[in-house]
Amino acid sequence: MKCIFCGSETHVTDKRESGDGTRRRRECLKCKKRFTTYEKSEQGRIIVVKKDSRREPFSKDKIRNGIIRACEKRPISIDTIDKIVEEIEDKLKKKGKEVKTDLIGKMVMSKLKKLDNIAYIRFASVYMNFSNISDFKLALKEVD
Repeated sequence: MKCIFCGSETHVTDKRESGDGTRRRRECLKCKKRFTTYEKSEQGRIIVVKKDSRREPFSKDKIRNGIIRACEKRPISIDTIDKIVEEIEDKLKKKGKEVKTDLIGKMVMSKLKKLDNIAYIRFASVYMNFSNISDFKLALKEVD
């Protein structure tokens, strides 16, 4: 690896494994400055298959933002939302390289239904594209 200060070669003076990956302490052979690098293996990327068959990389920020919008003015902490997003991402990684948006939406709705009925209805109204009051009534019956 090249030195971040002068661009010369470096050597590793210390290496430690952790749950996240590998931490290496490096020293430049020329300028003698030291720095630390962190390495972790790259997980397989998840591709989301949209309803119109387009494919795009998975973005947990999109899920997080959707849940935050559904939970606005509700007594739900950001930590709880982040935990839900992590749980969904972990389950999706086990499903394979490609997942459909329907699966993601159903997973989010399932989590929100257990967490908060109002947040569930808000998310469902956008996700399921409610067009009239009878759509809301059907969703409300599921909550009762």
